[in-house]
Amino acid sequence: MIEPLSKIPGGMRYYFGAEARLRRGVEDTIMAVFDGWSYEEITTPCVDYLALFERGMGYEAAHRAFRFTDGDGLMLALRPDVTSSVARAAATLFAEKPRPLRFCYASPVFHQRQLTHAEWRRENKQLGCELIGVGGRGAEVETLSVAAEILAALNLGGDYRITINSVEIFSGISAHLTLDDAERERMRQLVDTRDAAELQKFLSHFDTDERERVAFSRLTQLSGKGEILEEARRIITNPRSLRALDELESLWRIVRALGLDEVCDIDLGDVSGLDYYTGLTFKIYVAGAGARVGGGGRYDNLTANFGRAEPAVGFVLDLDALTDVLMRKKGFAASDETVGANVRALHHSAAIEPSEILVDARRRRARGERVLINYAG
Repeated sequence: MIEPLSKIPGGMRYYFGAEARLRRGVEDTIMAVFDGWSYEEITTPCVDYLALFERGMGYEAAHRAFRFTDGDGLMLALRPDVTSSVARAAATLFAEKPRPLRFCYASPVFHQRQLTHAEWRRENKQLGCELIGVGGRGAEVETLSVAAEILAALNLGGDYRITINSVEIFSGISAHLTLDDAERERMRQLVDTRDAAELQKFLSHFDTDERERVAFSRLTQLSGKGEILEEARRIITNPRSLRALDELESLWRIVRALGLDEVCDIDLGDVSGLDYYTGLTFKIYVAGAGARVGGGGRYDNLTANFGRAEPAVGFVLDLDALTDVLMRKKGFAASDETVGANVRALHHSAAIEPSEILVDARRRRARGERVLINYAG
């Protein structure tokens, strides 16, 4: 079969001109904010062992990656996730370094199969940060503060929301129902899609009465500010979930004290699919984007796969999703015209020696001008 070389594979694309410049500008802005909070840049391998991502992301998510066999028969993958690689580096390369560790990155990730119906690109660029080796509310609010500063720096103030939750609330409910792994994942999907009717039908197969099924279904609809936590306490009875609600309330008090409650909401139906989260989870939404543009949370058990367990929290932003939104915002569409207006056009003809026009061009470039040489036929 002959490859259709005039086309590119599905889920891949080119970037050029104004969009390429915008992507670079967004990346520079985000990395500058990370640097301002003392996060050090790290670059992880583009190809790694599949087992690394199975332990980090979970089997199902890891197997959406491009997979192939190494010469020694071991399975490799094109990097589908950065956090797993950073966690391993913290536990191995940086095992003796003083804590906390602060890392940031701007790295492409690859998926052979789509993550969701709304997210279908095989290559995405993730920009993220990881704070490893410190627990408590302070570290969590630091990452929320960094995320909020980035979105403000991108002139998205008023257009974004950060929704926070704790995976322990859902985990406490699933443990209370004694769900196996497959049942837990099915319930997670129903909660995440907020399908109350299907969730009640699913719960009817377990030791729950109708009142409890309706109550759990109501939980998936709870979103808002701090007052929803009290309503959740009237629904939830298991100790593990109640402890998570207390921790979420403690976090919310700090969020409110910092004024971040203006851009943050609590959403108990926003359940992450990644296996490594252990407490706080949050997602970032921007008006005009078809799906979330980022997310993160606490993953205290991930480094235990490579050494000792230690507390960690972080988040990633999707460069593609952010630039898609920004390209549609008023002001960015004219960027090509703005650049064109600043170009110094230099005209070459047969009567002019190439060296003459290039001397002029280099002189102008030394002054910081943007030049464009028009070569005559």
